[in-house]
Amino acid sequence: MTCYDRQDLGLLLLRLGTGGVLAAHGSQKLFGWFGGGGIEGTGAAMEAMGYSPGRQSATMAGLAEAGGGALLALGLATPAAGAAAAGAMVGAATVSAPNGFFAAAGGYEYAASLALTAAGLAITGPGRISLDHALGHAVNRSWMVPVALAVTGAATAVVVGMRNRRVRESAEFGQEALFDEADAVFGSRG
Repeated sequence: MTCYDRQDLGLLLLRLGTGGVLAAHGSQKLFGWFGGGGIEGTGAAMEAMGYSPGRQSATMAGLAEAGGGALLALGLATPAAGAAAAGAMVGAATVSAPNGFFAAAGGYEYAASLALTAAGLAITGPGRISLDHALGHAVNRSWMVPVALAVTGAATAVVVGMRNRRVRESAEFGQEALFDEADAVFGSRG
C-alpha cells in the first residue's frame, strides 16, 4: 500500500487549482464557456491587443491554457503542460504590463502568478498522485523539462516580440495620423 506524503498532496492541490483555473480560461477562449468570447470574440480581442492574426492567436492561447491546464490537473506530460501554460500566461502578462504589477489596477500580477506556478510545476513534477507517476513517467522525463521550457520560451519570445512590434507600429501610425490631421487643419509642419 502506498502512503502519500505532504509533498504529494501539496503538488496535487497546486495542480488541481492551477490546472483548473487555466482550463477554465482556455475554455472561455475556445468554446465561449463561463462567459467567454469563444474563438470569434477572443480573436477580435486578441487582434485589438496586437496579437495577429486574432483567430489563430485565440486558438493557440486557448489550447495552451485549456490543454496545459487539463494536463497539469491530471499530472500528465507535466513538463510540456506547465511550459505551455506558462507561455500563454506570459503572453497575457505582456498585455497587462503597462498597467503595473497589481491586478486591481489591471496589472500583470494574476497572469504572472499563474505563469510562475505552471513553470514551477513543470520543473518540480506532478508528485505521486498523478497520471505521469501511474504511467511510469513516460512523458515526464528529466530531459523534457529544459527542452519544454526552452522551446516554449523561444516561441513565446517570438510571439510577444511580434506583438510588441505591432503595438509600437500602431502607436507610431496613430501619432503620424494625428500629425497629418493637424497639418490639414493648421498647415504643414516645418
